[in-house]
Amino acid sequence: MPKVLILTGDAAESLEVLYPYQRLLEEGYEVDIAAPSKKKLRFVVHDFEEGFDTYTEKPGYSWPADLSFAEVDPTAYVALVIPGGRAPEYIRNDPDFVRIVRHFFEADQPVAQLCHAPIALAAAGVLQGRRSAAYPALAPDVRAADAEFVDAAAVVDGQMVSARAWPDHPSWMRAFIGILREKAPVG
Repeated sequence: MPKVLILTGDAAESLEVLYPYQRLLEEGYEVDIAAPSKKKLRFVVHDFEEGFDTYTEKPGYSWPADLSFAEVDPTAYVALVIPGGRAPEYIRNDPDFVRIVRHFFEADQPVAQLCHAPIALAAAGVLQGRRSAAYPALAPDVRAADAEFVDAAAVVDGQMVSARAWPDHPSWMRAFIGILREKAPVG
């Protein structure tokens, strides 16, 4: 059974980790979640409330990481998912995160990323020259990485599919699973 890897950490957005995790399992893929260390991760819930200029953050679900970034052999996986939330701002500093991400881009394998994930891809040096959606407040960060910010629900750039945030899940996962089925079909 083909395996998909999710790279995340504490303060990742609950829906942005668990929706692709469950959706990919439903498609028949095996899914592993990796984090800076193998531990129980604590996710958050970002919501939009009247009167706030940006999202609010509340405690979300807890979920165990299957392995640490250092334990990941990226050649064992057919695709990569990087959820958003606040996790990307610190996982991008882990040299094993960078090693893993670069492998998928160099091998031209499917990558799904959304929300704040582009800041981690920029730090890994793989966003330059690409088209990427992101949480709209990150448009300057995407442009600073010499990439094109696209304000859309499912932006496909080669094998990479990006989206703005969890409200884009249906379009984002539909596009990603379409690419995944072509590159690494189940069964």
